Amino acid sequence: MERAARILRHLLLPQWCASRAFPPSVLRRIEQAIAASEKRHAAELCFAIEGGLALPALLRGQTARQRALEVFSLLRVWDTACNNGVLIYVQLADRQVEILADRGIAARVGQDEWDALCRRFEQGCRQRRFVEGALDAIEEATALLARHFPPGGEGADELPNRPLLL
Repeated sequence: MERAARILRHLLLPQWCASRAFPPSVLRRIEQAIAASEKRHAAELCFAIEGGLALPALLRGQTARQRALEVFSLLRVWDTACNNGVLIYVQLADRQVEILADRGIAARVGQDEWDALCRRFEQGCRQRRFVEGALDAIEEATALLARHFPPGGEGADELPNRPLLL
């Protein structure tokens, strides 16, 4: 029953729901927060939002984590010169957030720290506080990254700062 309910939830969630939860004004605020964040550390943030999964993904039981790994690859977050990419992935249908870090970041920041940040962001999503949750998550990620990866030199901005609606 839970599987069927999840499939229906994803299929009945219109694609425009992501745009409603994250309208252009919010996307600009997130973009600005990411740009400011990247001045405080030597990492690259990428923010992706997806309403629901496609039927084939649902039928094979794809989780938000598995989809985040797929998006991490599709967006080439792993392809930064210093292996310092971080993906913040938001799946609205399940109200789940996943954060994936490339190996350069993962070597110094444990997944448990990212997971705790995700759970706080998810709580905000459940309360329909998408903007505050996103900006708080970026600020928390910034503090974590700045502690382990202080800014150094004029690194290239390799990943888009603008959040992506998938």
